[in-house]
Amino acid sequence: MRYDKADVSRELEKIPWFKEIERKHLQRISDISHLRHVRAGEILFREGDQEDYLYIVIEGRVALDIFIPHRGKIRIFTAEPWDLFGWSSVIPNIYQRTAGAVAVVDGLVVGIDSAKLREACDADHDLGYLVMRRLSNIVASRLLVTRLQLIDMFASPEDKNAK
Repeated sequence: MRYDKADVSRELEKIPWFKEIERKHLQRISDISHLRHVRAGEILFREGDQEDYLYIVIEGRVALDIFIPHRGKIRIFTAEPWDLFGWSSVIPNIYQRTAGAVAVVDGLVVGIDSAKLREACDADHDLGYLVMRRLSNIVASRLLVTRLQLIDMFASPEDKNAK
């Protein structure tokens, strides 16, 4: 199915992240975005790939995983509707993906061109402030989740001498 810019705008308008954004900023983001239908099992990107898009789940679920030597791939997050992933692509000087993303179920995502979003933020500091403020909230929440996962993992280390 082909989507046009009006479809992209309609989907973005539904996302709480964009509820308070000025119309001109929403239009700018819509202009650099596209809708993408994904199928269960489809890989959106791999860890180490070059950064290109910031994604927002509209429908479905997308798993993020990292490779850990001697353990394989470990799921670190599952993005659900209105969750954003691939945020590191918007941060300057990050040139490769820090995790992989695979669709868990069929769905729809919005892809926002990261390079063009950075350019738009540089050109319009009001937009840049809004985007970075919202991204910082996402980063902070993901760090909290990671911290809790680490605490859980290391809270009761296995004692090999315990009987």
